[in-house]
Amino acid sequence: QLWLTFAPVADRTASYFHISLETVNWLSLVYLLISIPFGLVATWVLDSVGLRWSVTLSAWLNMTGSIIRMFSVLKFLSLGSRSYWYLFVGQCLCALAQPLVIFSPTKLAALWFPDNQRATANMFASMSNPLGILIANVLSPAVVPEGKHIPLMLGVYTIPAVTACVLATVGIHSNAPPTPPSASATNSTSQPFLTGLKMLQKNKSYLILAVCFGGGIGVFTCFSALLEQILCEKGYSNVFAGLNGALFTMCGLLGAFLLGLYVDRTRRFIESTKICFCLSALASIVFAVASRFRHQAITLAVASSLFGFFGFAIYPIAMELAVECSYPVGEGTSTGLIFVVSQVQGVILMILLQALTMRVSEDSSSACDLNHDGALDWTIPTLLLAGVCSAMACFYVTFFNTDYKRLHTEI
Repeated sequence: QLWLTFAPVADRTASYFHISLETVNWLSLVYLLISIPFGLVATWVLDSVGLRWSVTLSAWLNMTGSIIRMFSVLKFLSLGSRSYWYLFVGQCLCALAQPLVIFSPTKLAALWFPDNQRATANMFASMSNPLGILIANVLSPAVVPEGKHIPLMLGVYTIPAVTACVLATVGIHSNAPPTPPSASATNSTSQPFLTGLKMLQKNKSYLILAVCFGGGIGVFTCFSALLEQILCEKGYSNVFAGLNGALFTMCGLLGAFLLGLYVDRTRRFIESTKICFCLSALASIVFAVASRFRHQAITLAVASSLFGFFGFAIYPIAMELAVECSYPVGEGTSTGLIFVVSQVQGVILMILLQALTMRVSEDSSSACDLNHDGALDWTIPTLLLAGVCSAMACFYVTFFNTDYKRLHTEI
């Protein structure tokens, strides 16, 4: 997961490139910023050009960006202060790739799977993103015990990007199977892109889902990107932060798998997402409080696990719910717009959270790399993050309701 390459080792990245932690955070924030305008382009590509070319283009952009990132650490180029900008440009190209592939699970599920398997198929495809987060949280701290290992880390991340590009180019041959797996796939009535956007703007249920679920994605993005910085000031190591990120993601994968199976059998989309949203909000509150104290490793690990278990479980189901409440708008458009909304909220949150931090003096018990700027106190930002998650959960539970329009057309 290239967008999260540097977040688990933010302090070491800052030391290696001689930049501030805020500048390191821009390597993650740029993904959110670019996804806002390009997300709309990606929805058009997915619904108009097709799944095959969307995924293939994404793979090529990702590979190109990862290779350009390598230029920043090649000593013989003698880039000096320009090395960071090569890194940043590479991140920008990788950021262009992200919407093209993240928007695709609902389209993949709709075109390739029958109605009683769509939620599970969407779950497996959607969870590739948190699986990448899991790998980044474990791999980056393991590969970079010291700042001098940053070049090795970039090389390691380039390998799967190149491999994925080759597989996508050679292995994907069509947008859909020869025989449609469901009635909605057989009789596709997806609206044109601009018509679909206009329909979504008038769909109250969809707008509530977009704001609440988009806010949830924004919270999860900030949590993943800032976890190491939040914990290091209280003496928790990068390895422990990576472990928390890994638990957050692994439990999320488990939760998504179980909920996907349950929803495929019961069709209880709304009830499932409301319960999980509330429980994830409670877990975020526990984490926010526990992270402000030292020697709370077990509590933090449990809170991170529960936050991931209930939070990630919502992701694929909410994407299916977006299609259900907005049908016959194209799957790429309905899910893509939610992602764009989430990126807007994520950008606002990332900037706001960093603005609310307070610089702290050097503390011998801190695990942060203080060679450059020192550590930051994240008390107010973490409480705000939990508050946003709780507010979104309350709003969603209170106001969201919808008919399952796509399922009704298939009966």
